[in-house]
Amino acid sequence: MIKYNKGENMKINWFPGHMTKTLKDIQEKLKNVDVIIYVLDARIPLSSLNPKLNSLAQNKPTLYVFNKSDMADKEKLQNICPKFKKDECDYVVLNSTLSGVSKVIVSKVKVLASAKIEKYRAKGIKPTIRCMVIGVPNSGKSTLVNNLCGKVKAVTGNRPGVTRVGQWLSIGDCIEIYDTPGTLYPNLQNQDIAKKLALLGSIKDEVVDTFELAQEGIKIMLKLYPENMQQRFPNCVNLEDIAKHRGFYISKGELDIDRASSAFIDDLRKGRIGNITLD
Repeated sequence: MIKYNKGENMKINWFPGHMTKTLKDIQEKLKNVDVIIYVLDARIPLSSLNPKLNSLAQNKPTLYVFNKSDMADKEKLQNICPKFKKDECDYVVLNSTLSGVSKVIVSKVKVLASAKIEKYRAKGIKPTIRCMVIGVPNSGKSTLVNNLCGKVKAVTGNRPGVTRVGQWLSIGDCIEIYDTPGTLYPNLQNQDIAKKLALLGSIKDEVVDTFELAQEGIKIMLKLYPENMQQRFPNCVNLEDIAKHRGFYISKGELDIDRASSAFIDDLRKGRIGNITLD
């Protein structure tokens, strides 16, 4: 078992080299993009907003996609999502793994690109609408892209860093999308946001102290969703309690805290502790 110093404060930061290349690529390709499709994790809709991406996309019509809504707190989303609807910006709440979501996305994109469509229609031309899909790692961008395409075009995986290079794809009806790798920002100064990103898998697990992250996650969940915690982990307030509850032992009564840490985080990510929105 890995030994941890419980007195240390965890500092989370992850910005591999391919993300620098991705930001440069996004900035270059944006010149030819009509609509941004900004994928957010509905469980952390504000924390999954990347300030760097926001600044790059601020002058483009934007469709905010609150993804993974099947695992999110619907009451919280009802208060958060409407704030994203304004001039040249709209939103949709969905689960990108379900069929039929492509129709909703295409419909919203056409409205956001209506100025270009009308301009070319007057000339008797049906223009190609170019969209760019952006978001933090593991927000479900590639799953959404595959749904839009109607077939597997983008590599998916329930972990960050699966998509490494951007690619243009046609989704029919004169609409093309540019799928980009998940991107964080160079300096995660707000560690509260960093913890939420890490808890839900937007930061590579290998760069995070699983023990410390699980402890922080338990604190957050006991504060925001105590009933969910009580149902999943009765009378548990720390990792030791969870290890005892699950019967995680190494030998001779020694608790397997590593296993308890991983089990808690896995339960959180897969929705076994109920629907949550941590923002």
